[in-house]
Order: sequence, then structure tokens, then C-alpha cells
Amino acid sequence: MAMLSFERKYRVRGGTLIGGDLFDFWVGPYFVGFFGVMGAIFMTVGTFLIFYGAAVATPQVWNPWLINIAPPDLKYGLGMAPLKEGGLWQIITICAIGSFGCWIMREVEIARKLGIGYHVPFAFSIAVFAYVTLVVIRPVLMGAWGHGFPYGIFSHLDWVSNTGYQYLHFHYNPAHMIAVTLFFTTTFALSLHGGLVLSASNPGGGQEVKTPEYEDTYFRDIIGYSIGTLGIHRLGLFLALAAGFWSAVCIVISGPFWNRSWADWWVWWLMLPIWS
Repeated sequence: MAMLSFERKYRVRGGTLIGGDLFDFWVGPYFVGFFGVMGAIFMTVGTFLIFYGAAVATPQVWNPWLINIAPPDLKYGLGMAPLKEGGLWQIITICAIGSFGCWIMREVEIARKLGIGYHVPFAFSIAVFAYVTLVVIRPVLMGAWGHGFPYGIFSHLDWVSNTGYQYLHFHYNPAHMIAVTLFFTTTFALSLHGGLVLSASNPGGGQEVKTPEYEDTYFRDIIGYSIGTLGIHRLGLFLALAAGFWSAVCIVISGPFWNRSWADWWVWWLMLPIWS
């Protein structure tokens, strides 16, 4: 069924969270809404400030790979810093959080119009939570905005590397282990699902397209259990959200709650009675 044949049912006034019918309209396939407009404003201002920061940098940086908007120096603590000494980073962070928050609320309004659950905005909220953990929660717990990561491609990668080395063996962080495991498990589970769907819908020459019953039978024969066509999507969502959540946990405990080598954290394992 073509999209436009049933979209008319849902493109009706109402279901917005603020402003009554303010900006309650669609542009092509895109719903605008109050939060869509506000999100676009935050995004535009934040992007402009990034390029403004590149323009006033010494020397000027116009290579997108080398742009670096650094957070304030640690000496400024949790206060406002001068514009060229981290103030830009603070304003851009506000714009980013505002834009992400507006996008979440816009997704809520779309879900209300379609009469569906809030799974999509909830899922996106986990990603936003991970970002806010890096630029707000962890810096606040450590007492300075300077503990946030810089905005820039290479500078951000350098920050990740330096933060890992700061705790010597970051891969020994137990929450990091859980997060990485969940990321790989998400990829593995959904690649199995995708491969199964492709094999069922593209059988060999002269064969009929297979139904979900064949898919279920395949996994029952291979591993003794089939989670089902709906279940695999629920599992994929759970794995992905859990990966994002534990990735936020792994960085927020590094510094505020543990400031030594993560390898030292595992001393308790060596002290278990079973080894003696």
C-alpha cells in the first residue's frame, strides 16, 4: 500500500504537546510541529557557533576534520567561561541538548498522532542520555566542565584515547566490558535475523519464497529455539538500548567513582577463597 493512501488518516490537527495548533502541519513526508521548529533553531545556532569558533581560532581552521571546540579549562570549574576559552563549548552544548530534547518530543507527538507506543522516542532518549552523561553528568560529578569531550572529529578521538590511558587499562572497566559485549551481541543477533530473512525471501531458482514458519523451523533445528519474528525485533531493541545505557555507565563511573587503574579493581577476584 502506498504511503499517501493512508497518511491522510493521520495528518490531522491535534495530538501536540504545546502551543495548541502552533506549527501543527506537515512539509511533504515530514511533520514540523513546535518542537520541530525549536529543534531546527537549536541545531542552526549550534552549527553556526561551531564554524564561528573555527573562524576565530588562532590559527583559523577551515578543514572540517581539524575543527576543535574545546571545553573550558579546569580552572573555571562549573562556572561560565569566556567565549573563546570554552564559553562557545558551553553554549553549543546547550544547543545540542535543546535540539536532541526537541527531537524526542517531536517523536512523541508523531507517536500520538499515529496512535502507536513511545518506543522510538524512548530509544532515542537512551542515546541522548549517553551524550548528556559525557558533557553534563560526569563533568558535574567531577567538578568542572573541562572534563567534557571537545567538539571535533580528531580532537574527540584524542579525548577518547587519552581518557582510556588515564585509567591505564580501560578495557578492564566492568561496565565497558558489558557495553562492548552488548554492542557486538546486537550486531550478531540482527545480522542473523537479516541473513535469515534474505535467505527466506530469496530462495534458489524455481523455489517458492519461504514463510516465517520455515524461519522458525530453521532456528529450532540449529539452536533448539526460535524467538519468533516479533521477538527478534524486541530482543534487538533491548540489546541496543542496554548497550547504550552501559556505555554511559562505564564512563560516568570512571573518575567520579574510580580514579585508579581499572586492572586494580579486579583485585577482589584474586582474593576469593576459591583460589586459596
